[in-house]
Amino acid sequence: MMAEPKNRNRRARFATALLALAAVLLWGASRLTWLTVEIFDDKSGAATHSLVGATWSTEQSAIALLLVASVVAALALRRVGRRLIGLVSTIGAVIASWAPMQLLAQGGDPARAKTILTSGAASQRSSAPVTVAQWAEITNMKVSVLGPTLALVACAGALFAAIVLLVRPGADSPRKNRYETKRTREEKISADLAAEPNSQRVLWDAIDADIDPTEK
Repeated sequence: MMAEPKNRNRRARFATALLALAAVLLWGASRLTWLTVEIFDDKSGAATHSLVGATWSTEQSAIALLLVASVVAALALRRVGRRLIGLVSTIGAVIASWAPMQLLAQGGDPARAKTILTSGAASQRSSAPVTVAQWAEITNMKVSVLGPTLALVACAGALFAAIVLLVRPGADSPRKNRYETKRTREEKISADLAAEPNSQRVLWDAIDADIDPTEK
């Protein structure tokens, strides 16, 4: 009987650790180059620009941070909370997987790439943005496989971990259960003291629970 709760907790801990690893991997993948764009401007000539994952798919960084927050919450919350974390992380992993999957399957969208380049977002530095002229033409686009692939691997790991947390959130520790039982009993006795301050039964219950009935 004791082995089953331990196994459940072991699975929950494994899922939490995997979720943390997936968050780190997704963050790293978002910093890699996902797309290389070659442009030609009749005034400045040809140029090549790299678009990292966080620029091409802005949700990558946000979901990586969401997964980190989910790990912290999963360590602090009880079973119901961990189930909720599993659900939220599942949705986040699915959303994050869409952009790299589409990029690997269909290639980059030239119109989107030009919008990013002309806005200066490709440099990821608001103080020194690298902008491309509106009249510049995209002559070639090449997908860098490593970044999107790592992002998909991270999303797959996060999805697996999130489903484990959702289905097998583990058991609450006996210490936490005992504490909540004691707290619930104290709250009940306090309510009884307020309702029946002269009841002998309530007074003895308060004394048994180490509650001074004269302070109520």
